[in-house]
Amino acid sequence: MRKSDKERIIELSRELRLPALRNNFTTLAAEAAENNLDYEDYLLAILEKEFINRNENRKKNIIRRAGFPSKSYLSLLERTFLPKAAQKKLPVLERLEFIDQGQNIIMAGNPGTGKTHIAIGLGLKACEMGYSVYFTTIHALLTLLRESHSQKALRQIEVRFEKYDLVICDEVGYVSFDKAGAELLFNHLSLRAGRKSTIITTNLDFERWHEIFLDPVLTAALIDRLTHKAHLINMDGESYRLRETMNLTQQA
Repeated sequence: MRKSDKERIIELSRELRLPALRNNFTTLAAEAAENNLDYEDYLLAILEKEFINRNENRKKNIIRRAGFPSKSYLSLLERTFLPKAAQKKLPVLERLEFIDQGQNIIMAGNPGTGKTHIAIGLGLKACEMGYSVYFTTIHALLTLLRESHSQKALRQIEVRFEKYDLVICDEVGYVSFDKAGAELLFNHLSLRAGRKSTIITTNLDFERWHEIFLDPVLTAALIDRLTHKAHLINMDGESYRLRETMNLTQQA
């Protein structure tokens, strides 16, 4: 192939946004010549490369937009360290059927037992399967709601929040709210109830949620909406992080 032809292919692939073609056409052309492939087979190989490349980039973009604080994949979990309830439930949850059914997951238990890792792991797997995911701590969510409310942009945030296939709200219970904040969170979380999936991680039993939301009536209503047809997982147990650290120390 003449140099001018190569340059033209590179130019067109850049204009058409076909990076896999630009990066692989010479290699695939050499392989096609060596294996006596016809033009159709060569074209198919190029298109397959482009499809794989775009699919991988799409997954990366979905994961990036989700805002995970870490890449805590489920494959990195030492499942024998998890509380028994989580060990039993995780094989069911990782099929992601709860997303299609609009079911919530609420993991409640003492710190360090793997709640956030499981939540992020499920979120990452959902991203890889093409679902739209949003991760936030409850404190960050409340800050966003307050700022958007003061700027009269709350409805824009609500519309975006409603559309996510999966929302992960981490660390419920670490910070209490005033009445206005509790009402904002109640209204926001209620938007998804019964339609879209939300994962909640909390260090408090439901009996103590009134300590952070302050209003007993509002708290009862929120719990009722979040727990309807939800997967409730008791995450009380030994610290997953501590046992993982001890295990690594023993192996060193």
